[in-house]
Amino acid sequence: MAKLSVNINKFATLRNARGGNLPDVLKAASDCERFGAQGITVHPRPDERHIRYKDTRDLKGILTTEFNIEGNPVDSFINLVLEVLPAQVTLVPDAHDVITSNSGWDTKKNLSYLKGVVSIFKSNGIRTSIFVDPYPEMIYYAAESGCDRVELYTEAYASGYSDNREMAIEPYYKTALAVKEAGLGLNAGHDLNLENLNYFAKTISWLDEVSIGHALICDSIYLGLENTIQAYLRQLNNY
Repeated sequence: MAKLSVNINKFATLRNARGGNLPDVLKAASDCERFGAQGITVHPRPDERHIRYKDTRDLKGILTTEFNIEGNPVDSFINLVLEVLPAQVTLVPDAHDVITSNSGWDTKKNLSYLKGVVSIFKSNGIRTSIFVDPYPEMIYYAAESGCDRVELYTEAYASGYSDNREMAIEPYYKTALAVKEAGLGLNAGHDLNLENLNYFAKTISWLDEVSIGHALICDSIYLGLENTIQAYLRQLNNY
């Protein structure tokens, strides 16, 4: 069964819009765990427009499940991760001015750079994942970097799901096979939701983890946070 890691960035976005501490990001993370989430993900950016570096430090002391910190490995990010020492770090090549992550790494072009970053984190006992688009070639070079896992960027799957789910998942299935052949672990994330998650997890049954934030938080407005997390877990279990 793939684990569900809840990305709590949107709780911080709401808090920051008004100031103060409502909603309480630390309590939200603890509640996600209490309601069944098997991990917590944050994506701190240098401008701290949602999750702040201080949030990330504070979360380390209260979480009981796997902590995943994702982001572009600029110096400040690397230093933060080495200070917090999460279970997993996910390397994402997002520019400072993007609203959300919009592409995976070109692992061939950036192989030397990624090798250096991966070695830093792995030497400190942190499982390292690389965010990639669904192209098998990217997996081969990711494996050369020394990483432990890759995370498939699933926006294209999500956008194509309603029109033709078989066609939408085909490149992901082929890439996931390459991940298995390379001996890497497999994560996935971006725009996965209650409509498209089950088919993805059922088709790629060796999936280790999904990271879901925006859709899950939106669903919780209508369903409540506990019911929403349980609904997502059912999608992962209902093979």
